[in-house]
Amino acid sequence: MSPDSSGPQSYKDAGVDIAAGEKAVDLIAPYAKKTFTPNVLSGIGPFGGLYHLAGYKEPVLASSTDSVGTKVLLAGMMNQHETVGIDLVNHCVNDIFTLGASPLFFLDYFATGKVHPEKVAEIVRGMATACEESGCVLIGGETAEMPGIYSEDDYDIAGFIVGAVERWALIDGQSIREGDLLIGLPSSGLHTNGYTFVRHVFDLSNNPSRLEVHESDLGRSLGEALLEPHRNYYKELRSHLPQIRGLAHITGGGIPGNLPRILPSNAQATIKRDSWEIPPLFSIIQKTGNVTDDEMFRIYNMGVGMIIATRPRDTQTILNSLDDAWLIGEISSRDENKPIVEIV
Repeated sequence: MSPDSSGPQSYKDAGVDIAAGEKAVDLIAPYAKKTFTPNVLSGIGPFGGLYHLAGYKEPVLASSTDSVGTKVLLAGMMNQHETVGIDLVNHCVNDIFTLGASPLFFLDYFATGKVHPEKVAEIVRGMATACEESGCVLIGGETAEMPGIYSEDDYDIAGFIVGAVERWALIDGQSIREGDLLIGLPSSGLHTNGYTFVRHVFDLSNNPSRLEVHESDLGRSLGEALLEPHRNYYKELRSHLPQIRGLAHITGGGIPGNLPRILPSNAQATIKRDSWEIPPLFSIIQKTGNVTDDEMFRIYNMGVGMIIATRPRDTQTILNSLDDAWLIGEISSRDENKPIVEIV
């Protein structure tokens, strides 16, 4: 209806459906409430969330924010939205965990051209599931209906997390020394990075049916492999924090872009390329797109989701307790003639 049409105008005529937004809130409220702990002092509905911080002697708050990028477009193509909610939480949990922090609470932002309550609920259900697994409260969020910015079926999500760590237990990588060893932990797939390149390589905008093709090397369809949720490393590694000197979450930028973020200025890392087998999903992308090794390592985690820096005397203890971990490299003194991270 045009603005000069006869009769009263409504917000819905402009593309914003208040009733749909209210229904979405009703659908997601039970999922959020399932994550609540006694530390939560507010319910669903107030203008802000209240959280009582307890059990710490000298707490330092750790925070992070992230999104899942254009992975949401693949979720839309496959009409499977719960996994990107899991992705969002796990990515944020991993990020603050690299500082030694445990997650306290999480907030989300969902923006779309048209609110479909059931779709919103599916995504938030994934967030709540991931929050519960990490002992994190889904304390609040925002759903924004923005026609004109997004098309009706498009959406974007972002997450915001706050955690805490005792000041004396902070991990910042500055204690990493020459001779320390690096342990790799596998990723579950692409995690949340490099999906724009995937859409380009497979021409998914023009050929979305490619996602349904079964890949024998993957044992499932390409789309199913691409939507595999981001792995959460918090639960399996938190008991090892006293033995860990540094943690690098391998996200966008790959190993060369993320491992330097935890290294002291006088240190460099050598990564042994032959210490792990690159998963077939990355090989399929590389072969299809005729992509160089260097470019692949700049874009993707290449099967390595987290790298631990630890003292040699603690290495075997960690390896023995983690079924799929392996020795991936070592730390040496900085050589100005070599890159900070060298993959050999």
